[in-house]
Amino acid sequence: MRATTKGSALLRLRKVSRTYGERRALSPLDLDLAAGQCVALYGQNGSGKSTLLRIAAGRDAPTSGDALFAGRPVSEDDPEVRARVAVVGDTVACYPDLTVREHLELVTVAHAVDDADAWIDQVLADRRLSDHARALPGSLSSGQLQSLLLAAALVRPRDLLVLDEPEQRLDPAARRRLADLLIAEKADGVAVLLATHQPDLAEAVADRMIALDDGQVIADGTPAAVLRELGVRG
Repeated sequence: MRATTKGSALLRLRKVSRTYGERRALSPLDLDLAAGQCVALYGQNGSGKSTLLRIAAGRDAPTSGDALFAGRPVSEDDPEVRARVAVVGDTVACYPDLTVREHLELVTVAHAVDDADAWIDQVLADRRLSDHARALPGSLSSGQLQSLLLAAALVRPRDLLVLDEPEQRLDPAARRRLADLLIAEKADGVAVLLATHQPDLAEAVADRMIALDDGQVIADGTPAAVLRELGVRG
């Protein structure tokens, strides 16, 4: 399901910023993300994390600077970006009349996944959704809905995984499984860009951590170093 070789460059942001009218949501910053690496974005709501994720996924364009995926401008209108970038957003969006399995089948059809039934079975088992395969979204708990969003990203090919607070609505055991999942994604050569409120998740999976406040970078380095600088650890 992966196409890249660990260590190859995928995402490059140079002097990227975003303004909405007179409000600056993101001040200029640089970011490089290679296959098999994880960068975690850390900060409160409104700090600029989601803005940066939307630019990285091609769902928004920077006001200034360059955002490149595999050497080409990032845009979700680009078929290569759609084929290689999987996104888990911060809101739950499901078709109310499709079962859990039908949601995943729709994704596999859109991405021409080989041996889709077996792959869906595996992802359902990994996300603890096998017993809910025939359930409609309205009958799922908030944590199960979050697991469905993750499953939809995992059932398709991906070289870059963009996640906006994927730990939301998950219980502690599910958050530990999420960390294990992201470590496995890195080992498989997937690049991971993650926004999170959870220091423990960032420390477990990220190679680099960028702390944002009001759209500006206030700390940048390893998770342990950033959290110490912010007074979150030590």
